[in-house]
Amino acid sequence: MTDLYEAVIGIEVHVELATEAKIFCGCRAQFGAPPNTNVCPVCMGYPGVLPSLNERALDMAIKAGLALECRIADVTRFDRKNYFYPDLPKAYQISQNEFPICYGGGLDVSVDGEKKRIRIKRIHLEEDAGKLLHRDGEGTLIDYNRCGVPLIEIVSEPDMHTSAEAKAYLGELRTVLLYTGISDCRMDEGSLRCDVNVSVRKRGSTELGVRTEIKNVNSFAFAAKAIDYEIGRQTELIQSGAELCAETRRFDEASGRTVLMRKKESAADYRYFPEPDIPPLRIDRERVDRIKAELVPLPAERRRLYTGRYGVSADDARILTLSPAIAEYFESAVSKSHYPSVVANILLCDVLAKTSAEVFEPFIGAELLCETAELYGSGVISSSSVKKLLKMLDGSKLTPRQIVERESLAQINDEGVLEDVLRQVLEQDERLVSDYKNGKTAARKAIIGRAMAKSNGRANPVLLQKLFDKLMQE
Repeated sequence: MTDLYEAVIGIEVHVELATEAKIFCGCRAQFGAPPNTNVCPVCMGYPGVLPSLNERALDMAIKAGLALECRIADVTRFDRKNYFYPDLPKAYQISQNEFPICYGGGLDVSVDGEKKRIRIKRIHLEEDAGKLLHRDGEGTLIDYNRCGVPLIEIVSEPDMHTSAEAKAYLGELRTVLLYTGISDCRMDEGSLRCDVNVSVRKRGSTELGVRTEIKNVNSFAFAAKAIDYEIGRQTELIQSGAELCAETRRFDEASGRTVLMRKKESAADYRYFPEPDIPPLRIDRERVDRIKAELVPLPAERRRLYTGRYGVSADDARILTLSPAIAEYFESAVSKSHYPSVVANILLCDVLAKTSAEVFEPFIGAELLCETAELYGSGVISSSSVKKLLKMLDGSKLTPRQIVERESLAQINDEGVLEDVLRQVLEQDERLVSDYKNGKTAARKAIIGRAMAKSNGRANPVLLQKLFDKLMQE
């Protein structure tokens, strides 16, 4: 894209809610069940059946709205969306059109160190459709288990202009939703999916260009690639004088291109009308206040705490808040520590190296992490001994201090012992001493390294360097 043009990006995020039952019936909302086993006459759209709203789904939608600083509607209503769904047997979707449950929120994101506010237009409740299974030689099969699984759709304003901003928004949104507990946000299982709307206009213009919607993107990386490709495609068309058409496209992961699915529908194609079987809902303030009281501190608040109280860098604070499990583990460990930065460093460098943010399963408990940090921070063990200690703690029933005593990992702080170690190294390699005295500073590092190795990593490195400087002046 040249400097003459800019992209305008809005994103619709579909989030499957972590309810036990579906939104309008009692069937289990379970992922991975055998095909067509979690179905009943209601979610299969049999004639004469009546939907009944799952109040847990309603509460979760309100919680999402509160976490994203939305206003909660006093009255909300469901509508029928009469667009052809091959994987919805009743041939319409129960959604919300004119009266969504939440509206007017926003989310702050950081891109290249700069903060930006992405406004949220609305959040509405709806039911999910089934899943089409295309099989070569067999045609298309349909698994209806997902029909009726409760969704919220979070619709942003078109406030983003680059793929980096879109990726930052999706990442922060997912993190916030994880803290609310309303969804596991597993993109690989389809519980978080997004439709990305992209248009291009001349820079400085306030009018929106012709919009393309990229459907059902299930990866932040793919969303960024799809946006970049679509910006380039639309820009080339504009520069060539071709007419842009409103289209619905999909992202082809293999080629890295967006592919035409169909011409974009207009709002009239959906033929919304009020759902006759579910009356409008009045949401009382007591319900909203109760749900608000359930909210835990969200990522942005925790990041401020970590950087302010614990002296953690902004980048490290972002990683420590990637999931509630990591944040709670860190807070549990750091609450009794005199060395919060050491706790953070061990967690980031050693604990997270053996697990992941998505499925955080630390190999040591928070108390053991705290005790390890205390031993290092107070000078009982060295940094190299920390690595050894952590390996020994994995699967052990001993405490860090017990292992340090049993394995003789305690740091050597005795100046006499360390001076003897240094003198032995200096006597063994006079060439390094000569190099150092001739101005080769790398020789100093080599000598210290050999002394550390000779002490099995137990020497106090600061004291070792001080003693080396002293010996070199003799």
